[in-house]
Amino acid sequence: MLKLIALEIRKNKLLGMLKGVLIANLAILAFMILVVFIDQSESDSFVSYTDVFEGIYVFIKATYIIFAAILLSKLVIEEYKNNTITLLFMYPISRKKLMTAKLIIVFLFTLVNIVVADIVIGGILVGINYFINIVPGQLTLSMLSVELVKVGTSAVYAAGIGLIPLYFGMRKKSVPTTIVAAVLLVSLISSGFDEFRLGNMAAVSIVLAVVGMFIAYLSIRNVETADID
Repeated sequence: MLKLIALEIRKNKLLGMLKGVLIANLAILAFMILVVFIDQSESDSFVSYTDVFEGIYVFIKATYIIFAAILLSKLVIEEYKNNTITLLFMYPISRKKLMTAKLIIVFLFTLVNIVVADIVIGGILVGINYFINIVPGQLTLSMLSVELVKVGTSAVYAAGIGLIPLYFGMRKKSVPTTIVAAVLLVSLISSGFDEFRLGNMAAVSIVLAVVGMFIAYLSIRNVETADID
């Protein structure tokens, strides 16, 4: 399986996506600096560390669910659309293993990048605040522990949710449909008012993640008998 994953990464030149990941993370960091430090320094209301971390979660989760849809399009949807999947299925390798390798790549890409981005961007913002002291309060070890657990669980949920667009993309073998589905999904879980946000509800995140994993399971289970055309 590891060899299949490595082959898929090389074949699709997925390491090239790291440039897009870096640009996205820099954009999120720049926006958070603008909102947390520049805007807040010019007003009388100050955000808390909880607000800062929550903002990071929202933007990073949304960004990487869309990244997951792009990756699904590249690894799966385009293969079916261009019928190059037929050539892959001619190799003496189980179709299920091929599809599993592709979906593992998407899941781990989303999971790892969310965790890394959350920790790095959060660490940079905390470091900046150490010198200019705009965000009030003290960051304790207990608070950090809670936030790290939240980062981990949020990443797992988001990685599962990121597989949902596969269902819509496979129905019409359409890349735009896959990406639009991800955008609509992000809009849904990010919607809310005041401090309420649908994506913050653990039950909603768990259900959506399970739905994503179930869609992945069905894609793998049916690949042996699915109509390639």
